Amino acid sequence: MEKSKWLKRRVKEIKWLPDAEEHDYPAAEFFLRILYHEDRAAQVVASLRIAPIVQFKAKDIFIVSQLSLLGLSNAHVEKDRKKSRKGTSLSPLLLVRDEQNGKVVIADGYHRLCASYEFDEDALLQCKIV
Repeated sequence: MEKSKWLKRRVKEIKWLPDAEEHDYPAAEFFLRILYHEDRAAQVVASLRIAPIVQFKAKDIFIVSQLSLLGLSNAHVEKDRKKSRKGTSLSPLLLVRDEQNGKVVIADGYHRLCASYEFDEDALLQCKIV
C-alpha cells in the first residue's frame, strides 16, 4: 500500500501539545536572526512565547509562506510523521507575519507542517503567530 494512503488511514487526527516545547523558542530565535537583527529576533520570540494558540489549515500556511512541501524522504518530516502515527503530540508551529512582503515566516515547525500536510492538507494545525 502506498505510504501516504497508509498514513491517512492510520492517523485519525493530529495531536498537539498545549504550547510549543521550550527548545522551539531558541530554535526560532536562531532562525529569525537570519532575517532580523538580534534584538528584533529576541523581541519577536518574546511575543511568540505569550501569543495564544490559533489554528490554520496546513494548505493555507503553505500558500502564505510561499514554501514548497518537503518530500517524504526528509528525515525530519519522517520523524514527525512517525510521531503522528504513534499518537504523540506535536509542538505547535511558530509563525511570524511578514506584512511588508505579504507572507508568513515559519520560525519553527516547517517539518511538522510538511508531515501534517501529508496526512491531510485541510488539517487544522496548532500555531502561535505574531
